[in-house]
Amino acid sequence: MRKLLGIIFLLYGYPAFAQADTTQYRVAGRKNLPENYGRPYVILISADGFRYDYATKYNAVNLLKLSAGGVASKGMIPSYPSNTFPNHYTLVTGMYPSTHGLVDNSFYDPHRDATYNMGNKAMVNDSSWYGGLPLWGLAEKNGLVSASLFWVASESRVAGIPPTYHYKYHNEFSNDRKVEIVKEWLQLPEAERPHLITLYFPEVDSQGHYYGPDARETEAAVHQVDEAIGKLVAEVSKLGLPDVNFVFVSDHGMLLSDVDHPIPVPELVSNRKFVVINSYSLVRIHALNPEQVRPVYRQLKKERNKDYKVYLTRHFPKRLHFRTNADDRIGDILLVPRAPKVFGSNPPSKRKYPGAHGYDPKKVPEMKATFMAWGPAFKPGKVIGTFENIHVYPLVAKILDLPVTHLIDGRSKVLGKTLKSP
Repeated sequence: MRKLLGIIFLLYGYPAFAQADTTQYRVAGRKNLPENYGRPYVILISADGFRYDYATKYNAVNLLKLSAGGVASKGMIPSYPSNTFPNHYTLVTGMYPSTHGLVDNSFYDPHRDATYNMGNKAMVNDSSWYGGLPLWGLAEKNGLVSASLFWVASESRVAGIPPTYHYKYHNEFSNDRKVEIVKEWLQLPEAERPHLITLYFPEVDSQGHYYGPDARETEAAVHQVDEAIGKLVAEVSKLGLPDVNFVFVSDHGMLLSDVDHPIPVPELVSNRKFVVINSYSLVRIHALNPEQVRPVYRQLKKERNKDYKVYLTRHFPKRLHFRTNADDRIGDILLVPRAPKVFGSNPPSKRKYPGAHGYDPKKVPEMKATFMAWGPAFKPGKVIGTFENIHVYPLVAKILDLPVTHLIDGRSKVLGKTLKSP
């Protein structure tokens, strides 16, 4: 476990060996409205980096069996960029990253003159960075108690509404303990029992980064998560609750990248006239002087580097929904490497992490994520094609009978076909 925590620290900057806050936080006074006691339950589970083919590739017996009795997709399409924070938040808001504002794991906001970073706990907990209304906020607004055992933004107060029960992110809990916590929540008195629960597992992504998607360590992580899901379903079934539904997703896939030949970020923008955010599979360039955008873009295009493409952000492929953002967080110029190439860090990293993501999910199939669902709400034995992850939000809202009256990018009809008729 300590080795895994070290991997997470090296990859993401989390203070893995600092004293973790394992406290459960509860919003006092929250209860289900009596008329909501009979509502279904949804447990939304994310296994970070669980590529669309991992369950079959590594014979995840529990997930294959459970999804065979419910719904399985041939692959869920992450939003661009196919990275952890933007896609976890898309899953619970039904909005593209450019819409909800969490445009990457790290990004610069010129209006604040500040850079958001997923490893900065203060920023992660600051709700002012996040747009949209997360599923837990939608539930609580409608008198339905929610709980989160980790999810992006669940520690903050987005729209002023945190989950009733939640934890600050840490890596101290074993998977068995996570199962126990969910079971404890579902054993609470009916008035206090959460009907929406989010649950997060980091292992597959961490090992995929560190060793690559084809490594035995990644396979072991898949089996570790699969075992936890099997235990979770078994323990919840013992409670005898009438209408518990499980939605198992991931945020993105994983690719074996060319870490031996990293692309250097162009010297042209490596100065104080620009803010450069390097996500390795995407470089975003903010020009502090707008008059610099055009000439720098032309010069970068003129160099004709075969390893990456250069875009003015406003001319980025429309299908990726990554041209504009209300807070101008995307940048002015985008440098997009041709998979499996990646941009190098400066100074160069002492370690090489062969697993990568963040690429165009519609051109790089390894970016596709997983979607499986089972429970009384879902049709049995249904296999569906690929779809965008923005549609998970209205699906969960529909199961819980929560009205979505605000604008989102997802549409309920896309996954409505997976549900049984009322």
